[in-house]
Amino acid sequence: HVDGMVFANRLRDFARQVAPERIARYTGWYWMHHIRPHFFHEEKILLPFLPAGNPLAKRLRDEHADIRDLILQLDREPDAHDFKLLAKLLEHHIRFEETELFPWLETHLTENELGQVKTAIAACPLQRSTWTDAFWETVA
Repeated sequence: HVDGMVFANRLRDFARQVAPERIARYTGWYWMHHIRPHFFHEEKILLPFLPAGNPLAKRLRDEHADIRDLILQLDREPDAHDFKLLAKLLEHHIRFEETELFPWLETHLTENELGQVKTAIAACPLQRSTWTDAFWETVA
């Protein structure tokens, strides 16, 4: 989640200083290499451990969908305000997972189930692709 917060900070801090198309390319790349696979793995690994109808599961899916939809919109129509909104949605979502979802799982899952979650997460491949246009280093 640290990388996600760094990404959100870059969007928020540079949305008005960098050409929207440039940030849109970065956002699209980050979506494909980080957020999309992360969301896929979260839903595949965590949702089966949440009871049907659990509001945390609904919120997880809804927030993933809202973030995805905004990123797709930004790909078509880059806008500084919407980049800042995306940053806010990501920060809010990460805080939700860390302060509500993960503590719920830790409280309600057995040690065996938590072990299954940890094993499944450890087996998820990490993206090693790097972004080469470090606009955050060149803007004063």
